Amino acid sequence: MAEKITLSKRERLAVAWRSTFLQGSWNYERMQNGGFVFAMIPAIRKLYTTKEEQSAALKRHLEFFNTHPYLASPVIGVTLALEEDRANGAEVDDAAVQGVKIGMMGPLAGVGDPVFWFTIRPILGALGASLAMTGNILGPILFFVLWNVIRWAFMWYTQEFGYKVGTKITEDLSGGLLQKITKGASILGMFVLGSLVQRWVSINFTPVVSRVQLSEGAYIDWDNLPAGSEGIKSALEQYASGLSLSPESVTTLQANLDSLIPGLVPVLLTLLCMWLLKKNVSPIIIILALFVVGIVGHVIGLL
Repeated sequence: MAEKITLSKRERLAVAWRSTFLQGSWNYERMQNGGFVFAMIPAIRKLYTTKEEQSAALKRHLEFFNTHPYLASPVIGVTLALEEDRANGAEVDDAAVQGVKIGMMGPLAGVGDPVFWFTIRPILGALGASLAMTGNILGPILFFVLWNVIRWAFMWYTQEFGYKVGTKITEDLSGGLLQKITKGASILGMFVLGSLVQRWVSINFTPVVSRVQLSEGAYIDWDNLPAGSEGIKSALEQYASGLSLSPESVTTLQANLDSLIPGLVPVLLTLLCMWLLKKNVSPIIIILALFVVGIVGHVIGLL
């Protein structure tokens, strides 16, 4: 009996590294098939010795394939297990291999966006941007390092999981596991985006609602302040104690809105943009519309 052929960790690592270039040969006809074949080459070379067998294996994976680029890793892992079984004499035909790939790529495609694009990346982006805005060079470095560590760790361990579990992973996919992951990631992503709205979306309505003349003693009397640094110190102390900077209290529309529900308008604008995106309105059109509204609002004195 021939010795069983087994893919070593080094060869599986080579496959995982190549899978990072899954989108490198994306095409409109079969999408990620070229990248999938490129990732499988180290395994195909190990499992099949003749050129005919290697050629047939590569052609087998040139069929249509498309999923989230990071969620392709468990599919690749299962495919490695199938190819290894086939090379060792198991009855695994081309249809079985392609069927498993098609059956997995659909459910997995819906997991990647809420987990990576809508949860992990906004959190890391907000962290890096916060540091960068203070002039700290660690902001972009931290984002780059953390993103790639998380991405690569996820891809490697999910590929290993798929390889070790093999075709049994399809039972987990049909058991509602992916639906639970997607729902949890979506909820977390909503919380993250909600917290970022107040920080990154800013709208200021400038129309004046009221002007009230303050009585003496309710504002800083700039004319009677001491000269020099003592005057500055006295002004700061009076302001800290609650005195107004001017003898007139001006209330704007924005101040009234903030007193009711702070951040209400930015949230409504964000929800409007999300609704428009859901209605398949082009993001470019939304951006241009926001520019136009902002410029017109400033010209007429509304913003």
